[in-house]
Amino acid sequence: MPGKTKEEYEALDERLTSTVPTLGPNGTGFFARKSFQVVGLDESTAKLLNARAIASRKTPSEIITYLLQKEIGAAQIFN
Repeated sequence: MPGKTKEEYEALDERLTSTVPTLGPNGTGFFARKSFQVVGLDESTAKLLNARAIASRKTPSEIITYLLQKEIGAAQIFN
């Protein structure tokens, strides 16, 4: 942001650190849930997950949920 004064940067910093972001168009969405857990992914896994989500028109959270449900179902068959 070239051309901003020190005071403008400080005002922007104050606004960004004291404002709670509104995520999702109506309070919904992956990061707008009441509770969630952050999980770290390596770069190639994150790229694959995002590509699969885009191709299926689902969220990364929905893709992970589907994969986990599939794994749990397969594990129950063999137990």
